[in-house]
Amino acid sequence: MTGGHVVELKRNRTRAVKIGSITIGAGHPIAAQSMTATHTQDVAATVEQANALHAAGAGVVRIAVDSKKDAAALPAIRAGTPANLAIDLQENYRLAVDVAPHVDKLRYNPGHLYHHEPTKPWQEKVKFIAGVAADHDCALRVGVNCGSVDPAKKEQFDPEDSIGPMLASALEHCELLDSIGFTRYAVSLKDSDPRKVIDVNRRFAAERPDVPLHLGVTEAGMPPDGIIKTRIAFEQLISRGIGDTVRVSLTVPNVDKPQEIAAANQILADIAAGRVRSVVDYGLASLNIISCPSCSRVENEAFIDLAKQVKAMTDYARDHAITIAVMGCRVNGPGETDDADLGLWCGPTHVNLKKKSVELGAFPYDEILPRLRAELDTLIAERA
Repeated sequence: MTGGHVVELKRNRTRAVKIGSITIGAGHPIAAQSMTATHTQDVAATVEQANALHAAGAGVVRIAVDSKKDAAALPAIRAGTPANLAIDLQENYRLAVDVAPHVDKLRYNPGHLYHHEPTKPWQEKVKFIAGVAADHDCALRVGVNCGSVDPAKKEQFDPEDSIGPMLASALEHCELLDSIGFTRYAVSLKDSDPRKVIDVNRRFAAERPDVPLHLGVTEAGMPPDGIIKTRIAFEQLISRGIGDTVRVSLTVPNVDKPQEIAAANQILADIAAGRVRSVVDYGLASLNIISCPSCSRVENEAFIDLAKQVKAMTDYARDHAITIAVMGCRVNGPGETDDADLGLWCGPTHVNLKKKSVELGAFPYDEILPRLRAELDTLIAERA
């Protein structure tokens, strides 16, 4: 690690985007974000966590809204916290109408738009979301994730190219939003591999230097590994003027979610002070465990303990270039484990085991570790 001197960070001249009481882009301070991990309909718990994140310094607090019942909880949540609130529009884009009056930003994933009303063009859905956002003084985030890229877009690229579809999807959504006069938006392009996060965000910033970028490494995992992976990406991007708001996604218990804000602010402070690590090459022969951040979609909190157990159990394989993914829900788990050598995605009572995209079965939580070890041993033997 180098450090000691203050670095004059140059920033891309992105447009200003107001999100509640803060503004990102246009040289404003880089804002740290996080997401509540409580069940949204548990208003008291969600308010408590939103306030804890706000107190820790979160510029924006995101809440998952997957149903009208979740949306119905938002007025009370809004009344209970001064935090700037963002929500995810997952598969039902029409929930925008129910949530926009109570939040400051809407986030949609281009890869999820096709689920609801599949015959309707995505362009009409985005125009609907943007119209609702404009009517209710909300910003937008176009959130593109590696594990949930629009299938129609993926078909246009080589199956080995995971960056191309993400980049193309983000650029075409920006073009549409600009064409209808809605420019109060940011973009995120996330992957669990920091190298890909660096690559896709550099390429996007080269094409659209005016659009604010929300940076993050998805499913970064547990501290300290998850912080290190995220730091690698942030150092390489922010040092080049790329990035206007950030999220550190960690697998931690609910009560520890403010650690995400502390980690983000520490990384930002270190970059500004010139305290940076040398680039870590994730292509080296070493075990890579990724796990998603705890959030309200986790159906069994045993997922967090399982992630820790997987890390401990697999220590013997630390010198093998193998990626193991541990995912906490059925929303992102099935797709985002496809690129891992071995993947686990957790349901309420069982854990689904995969080898790349091939399903190997579903096992009770107390039986999954021996099955995972057997598959890991087989994989190591196959590569010997």
